[in-house]
Amino acid sequence: MLVAHGIVLRPWRAGDEHAVVEAYADPDIRHWHQRSMDADEAVAWVAHWAARWQAETGAGWAITIDDEPVGQISLRTFEHGDGISEVSYWVLPRARGRGVATTALRTVADWGFGTLGLYRIQVDHATQNTASCGVATRAGFLLEGTKRGSYLQSDGRHDAHLHARLAGDVS
Repeated sequence: MLVAHGIVLRPWRAGDEHAVVEAYADPDIRHWHQRSMDADEAVAWVAHWAARWQAETGAGWAITIDDEPVGQISLRTFEHGDGISEVSYWVLPRARGRGVATTALRTVADWGFGTLGLYRIQVDHATQNTASCGVATRAGFLLEGTKRGSYLQSDGRHDAHLHARLAGDVS
């Protein structure tokens, strides 16, 4: 469990599925993550995080306020040999605009550098996803460039921004 500025990042657990279903019903989250999720899929999604933690292939947290999930953040991959990981995140509409995602991203990055010994953590997002760009920038992830045509969305290919923070960077 990680705690920062009124939010708690905790492992996903049974009973959190409602928040996952709610998230993937949100048009913005569904658009950028290219999926929907029913209750059965949400049960499997929540359960898979324990296996990824155990196998040390990823780490995912429910972003919570008063123990209620309002978002997710994960280190989707661990490249143990080179110390690189990718982050993904989303926040439910009712928790947006309060710095929740930025706080969660800073907290996970600090944990990844300090506890896991990661060297580089990166975020990529469609260039049209300005909210995600703002979160990454405010959390100290420098914009490194644009990956042309790297996201396939329902309306065609989108360019993506690549942001990164290195272990020695100041957030």
